[in-house]
Amino acid sequence: MQQRRKSVFASAPFAMKQAALGAGVAARKNGAPLSLAAVVFALFVFATFLYNEDIKSITDFQFSAGAIRAKAPDLHLLQEAEAAAHAAVNTLAKRGEEVIVRVLDAHGSGALQPAGGAGNGTGTVEAAAAKTNANANNANAGADKVDEGLEKDRDVTLPTVTGGGADEAKQREDEEAAEKASSAKAAAATAALRTVVSLPETCDLYRGNWVYDEVNAPVYKEGECEFLTEQVTCMRNGRRDDSYQKWRWQPTDCDLPRFDARLLLERLRNKRLMFVGDSLNRNQWESMVCLVQSVIPKGQKTLTKFVNGGSSNVFYAHEYNATVEFYWAPFLVESNSDNPKVHSVPDRIIQWHSIAKHARNWVGVDYLVFNTYIWWLNTLDMKVLKGSFDQGSTEYVEVDRPMAYKEVLKTWAKWVDRNIDPNRTTVFFMGMSPNHITPEAWGNHGGIKCAMETLPITNRSTSLDVGTDWRLYAGAQEVLPTLRRVPTHFVDITALSELRKDAHTSVHTLRQGKLLTPEQQADPKTYADCIHWCLPGLPDTWNQFLYARIASSPWPADADQ
Repeated sequence: MQQRRKSVFASAPFAMKQAALGAGVAARKNGAPLSLAAVVFALFVFATFLYNEDIKSITDFQFSAGAIRAKAPDLHLLQEAEAAAHAAVNTLAKRGEEVIVRVLDAHGSGALQPAGGAGNGTGTVEAAAAKTNANANNANAGADKVDEGLEKDRDVTLPTVTGGGADEAKQREDEEAAEKASSAKAAAATAALRTVVSLPETCDLYRGNWVYDEVNAPVYKEGECEFLTEQVTCMRNGRRDDSYQKWRWQPTDCDLPRFDARLLLERLRNKRLMFVGDSLNRNQWESMVCLVQSVIPKGQKTLTKFVNGGSSNVFYAHEYNATVEFYWAPFLVESNSDNPKVHSVPDRIIQWHSIAKHARNWVGVDYLVFNTYIWWLNTLDMKVLKGSFDQGSTEYVEVDRPMAYKEVLKTWAKWVDRNIDPNRTTVFFMGMSPNHITPEAWGNHGGIKCAMETLPITNRSTSLDVGTDWRLYAGAQEVLPTLRRVPTHFVDITALSELRKDAHTSVHTLRQGKLLTPEQQADPKTYADCIHWCLPGLPDTWNQFLYARIASSPWPADADQ
């Protein structure tokens, strides 16, 4: 805005104004008319002051180029706006999208105008930067018009880009189609893993024969399972024949479903499978770990031992958020052999009605596999504590082994019925794992325990008595049906396992945490272990029975959770 012109009297020196006014006043006071010279002089002074004021106002006004540009659009800013508009339009056009640009038309201004390209059909936006100088010359007028809202805006649709943009759009469509196909494939794979394995209800899995099968057995190899302990790695420990790994159990009236690790892991997703019992159940737990870990990549599986106060070993499959666990409780109820590291106690004492201390660790587990047998064979009678271990009691009474065994199973069954949710948890009870310490039972009168045995027992024309206490077997068969709320599956491994005199660790194992020396291996009468089993080996078949029961059951309603 220009400065408002001030009165000449406002800016003239006070003395000069008094002089000019004084002459007229004096003339009027004297009553004499003004002379021509006086009038001319007064007009000359007035014009001089007026001229000086205009010159001052003009010099105060900024004619510099910067001042003009402050009122007019800056060429540099217009060029930046043009470049940004070009980039935005080209990006949208490459996606194959219709481009609409809003442009501003102002009177007398060179606002952004669209210009359609020819030839390749490319749309561009150009700024009329060439008119910047003209805009600068009319800056004040233009600013006033903008302030008055005289500009107009309109939408301009730019042509769609073809060629490269279309190729990118096609590539994006192909990628989306591939992603959909991959998702569909993954969904189909998951659906395939959520099938129910066919297993006739009338089929007796436990009646059959051992068949030598070099094609389908073993399910895994000893060197491929990093989690096997030295106690069971017989080949690594010096055993020369591997035929014990290649015997497959064939039921008489049906087929035992072949183990599918992925299918079982899908069943175990977000769930827990726990083996509870003695070292034979730990033997079976190691087998199960090796069976499932074969399909899990490195870095996606871990095994932690002696957790939960030392009583548990836990294998964890990360992707599935699933665990395969072992919990040490050789009698199921409390005993003086409950220390998982130090339990070689000569006088084994049980507290046969006390199970809560162990059982609190079983709550919430989805699949529970119990066993108790081998620790009962140390003496003919069992020592039962009078009082409790927590109170420091030491007095005990001796009870006949089968009676004590049945009483312990009653305590266990009562706890299961009261504390297990049958809608969530499946319960298994393993049969008795036999020993082979009397070679005369299978006709090897010169043999020493199970040492040097390389074949299963095949001659079944006569009854077999390898020393199994079938009274305990009968006790389990009597107690298990008494569970009212929670059905329990009895895994009847005893008779079929009695045939496998060839599958024990024998002298290819540990003794008190150390591998047997060559001298000890040469003394099987003292050092042969005819209780535990080599892996791969017989416990893999036991786990196939578990797998058949789990995989043939209907999927629960909350399977997706």
